[in-house]
Amino acid sequence: MAETTTVTTVWTTDQVMALAPDSSAQRAARGLAGDRAWLETGLSAGEDIDPTLWGLCQGSGTTPYQTAVDLTEPAFKCTCPSRKFPCKHALGLLLRWSAGSVAEAVAPSWASSWQASRAARANRAAAAPPAEQPSPSGGTSGRAAPSEKAQARRADRISAGLEELDRWLADQARSGLAGTGRDGASWDTMTARLVDAQAASAAGILRRTGAVMGSPERLLGELARLHLLVGGYRRLADLPEDLAASVRMRVGVPIATETVLAGPAVRDRWQVHGVRDEIEDQLTVRRAWLRGAASARPLIILSFAVAGQSLPIDLLPGTELDADVCLYPGGRPERALIAKRHAPPERMHTVAGANGIEANLHAHAEALAGDPWLDYWPMALDAVCPVRDGNTWLLADADGNGLPLDPAVGEPWRLIAVTAGRFATVTGEWSAAGLRPLGVWSDDRLVRL
Repeated sequence: MAETTTVTTVWTTDQVMALAPDSSAQRAARGLAGDRAWLETGLSAGEDIDPTLWGLCQGSGTTPYQTAVDLTEPAFKCTCPSRKFPCKHALGLLLRWSAGSVAEAVAPSWASSWQASRAARANRAAAAPPAEQPSPSGGTSGRAAPSEKAQARRADRISAGLEELDRWLADQARSGLAGTGRDGASWDTMTARLVDAQAASAAGILRRTGAVMGSPERLLGELARLHLLVGGYRRLADLPEDLAASVRMRVGVPIATETVLAGPAVRDRWQVHGVRDEIEDQLTVRRAWLRGAASARPLIILSFAVAGQSLPIDLLPGTELDADVCLYPGGRPERALIAKRHAPPERMHTVAGANGIEANLHAHAEALAGDPWLDYWPMALDAVCPVRDGNTWLLADADGNGLPLDPAVGEPWRLIAVTAGRFATVTGEWSAAGLRPLGVWSDDRLVRL
């Protein structure tokens, strides 16, 4: 069977399975990875077509399903009736390719037509006015940047909402932390008031604060951060521009997608060190952590989806992509949008920016000094292994330094199984709750945790 690595680096099984919408899709895909169901498969690439996997899969009907995967995005097409995305046929085709069972071949007309229609849509979007351009995160930018009058009205609403928040915080301080949170209605009312005032990000901070009611120290710290945010917004005109931009972001002042994409682009080979999904107030938030292979610069790409809506699946842990990114102003780590991809994603060969525990904590401290409202920070930890200290799990280095794991992770058996007592490079997400491992480097590949 012809090798396909001349077209694009073959993904690992873990990377393919990371695309699956659920465990049942993974099981079904494994069942389709053999030869029995596939009448024909191929991998095509050339000047007129991006790297495309295609195949004809025999289902229960007489007409085989036409399945195709654009490896650049990735993007998927299948004529099956499944509502899952990607479907089991696309995942099965990717598994066959991962196993080296797909040869290079000329694409059939239906696959070429699909790619041609996608290219035509992309060209129309590029020629459309900025307000109509599709967002790289998978949605649309919605509308153009608001007028100066609209911005002034929103600023007034935000100021009024934050002033009310400050009075509410003073009430909590006067009544004492022991009584904070007992009146759940008051807490919810203040959160809703911030949403009405269009300070959605500040409302999110307040909502997340409810998770630390059992820890007076952390609760005091979270309420103090909110008080600091109110003070920062009052003094926006006096703050350095970078800090002022961070305050606007943490309050929830929106920035139009076209405004971000109009800024300077930064090119690197961006490694995907980890992806984490989290539910926040009936909204699924996906954080994808990237780091430049040359610059070691950490970035975060955020995606959002309401119930019933799928999230983009174009960033696979363990891969790296040669791309231009544009950065949002303010905030640590820097938030980015992918502006242009120069090649299909390839497998990582090293972990960029991997360093010891002390160096990672120092980088976090510097970031926190520049953005006191930082919630999560990416870490690439070199030469660490999981150890148990009483009821707490840690990642420890050879010098005896340790980072506690987030208790919400539970027992890190997969990490323990991969490392097998050896020191390894671990990527993860650091927060006040501890470290949440997202990937571990083993056998020259990043295993998703």
